[in-house]
Amino acid sequence: MDLTALREKLAQIVADMRGILDAAAADDDRDLTDEEIAKYDALKAEADKVKERIARLEEQEALEADLDAPRPAAARQQRPIAGQASAGDRQPRIPGDQPATEFESLAEFMHAVTFRPNDQRLASLYYEFEDGRRGEQRMDTGSAGGYMVPEQFRGTLMEVSPQEARIRPRAFVIPAGTPPDAAITMPALDQTGDVPDNVYGGVTVNWIAEGGQKPETDAAIREIKLEPQEVAGYVTVTDKLLRNWQAAAATIERLLRGAVISAEEHAFMTGVGAGKPLGLVNAGASYVVSRQTASRFSYEDASAMVSRLLMRGGSPVWLLSQSVMPQLLTMRNEIGSPPVGDGSLVWQPNARDGDGNQLLMGYPILWHERSPQLGNKGDAVLADLQYYLIKDGSGPFVAASPHVKFTENKTVIKIFWNVDGQPWLTEPFKQENGYEVSPFVVLGDAS
Repeated sequence: MDLTALREKLAQIVADMRGILDAAAADDDRDLTDEEIAKYDALKAEADKVKERIARLEEQEALEADLDAPRPAAARQQRPIAGQASAGDRQPRIPGDQPATEFESLAEFMHAVTFRPNDQRLASLYYEFEDGRRGEQRMDTGSAGGYMVPEQFRGTLMEVSPQEARIRPRAFVIPAGTPPDAAITMPALDQTGDVPDNVYGGVTVNWIAEGGQKPETDAAIREIKLEPQEVAGYVTVTDKLLRNWQAAAATIERLLRGAVISAEEHAFMTGVGAGKPLGLVNAGASYVVSRQTASRFSYEDASAMVSRLLMRGGSPVWLLSQSVMPQLLTMRNEIGSPPVGDGSLVWQPNARDGDGNQLLMGYPILWHERSPQLGNKGDAVLADLQYYLIKDGSGPFVAASPHVKFTENKTVIKIFWNVDGQPWLTEPFKQENGYEVSPFVVLGDAS
């Protein structure tokens, strides 16, 4: 029985006791009979027991309210006290029992961020900017902070699989390090200038006769600077779903992972390098092949792209917009006008076999939904992604706000982190015979 019911019961007992006294007073103000005295005493004994139960429950509620009370900033940095109840745990722990120090799931962590900001498990995760500002749970300010995602869930969000993301799993990823958001400079051979002298970055090789003087050589080195930039995404979930965090775990994880993957893949593919990564389509290191016919992807285009690929092992892949698929399905082995070739289908022998073996000219095809649509520069890219550098920074962090969509009973969850990326080369590679190739070959506009 809860407090409300107990108080109502006590009120009824007291009213019954008053009724006995009032009845005797109305009857010539007489004394209570033996039967009335026994009934009154029984009611009083019952009232005392109910009062004891009420006192215990009130004391328990006071203790629980004290646990949930806001703490000053200094106190919030303390470790949870042994025996303290964890977030959402209304049952008292046995004295001396260790409190929960980790969240059961990413969804429980988001539930605590949104509805229980005083959860002691969040204390060490509160984000503080380098200039001393504390993170705020706001959505109207780009620089607003939040909580660092616990270590146990960072891999879940950031270590995406090749099936989910195309570029990150195949690129050369540099971990955050310390300090995590500091710029890092990577050496890159300067292969510009005359050929063949600069094929190997300015190193000149000569045959030397016996006793001859060895020439001096200098390696020309360029520098590539990677400085993690902040990127943020947000998802909206219903309050009902977020409160039922155990059932919502898979949904919340999928939404946040989707936000991370989408933001990075867009930047790694088409970023312009100003305040964000330099993507494959716009990088100076990419070799751009002019397409034969506007708004088409032809056999001639694919052949020209393969001929410009830097062939030094690795695992090159095609990154194709799905809008290219109709062109690929009807692509025939013929070049020129009039066409030369047997006219057979390049990608599949017949319609019955579906999408063939997912290879084009020996290289795997990866459908990339962040690629530009057919007819635009970058709708088809052939790339060896081990030559693409990704520098991770701090994060990810999360913040939540129920205010943006308050009348709709929805919460907006913001996730933000720091990352940068660009090709390891600065421009296409000139072979010793002067022929240009690159690990990144992009199909451009028609000439």
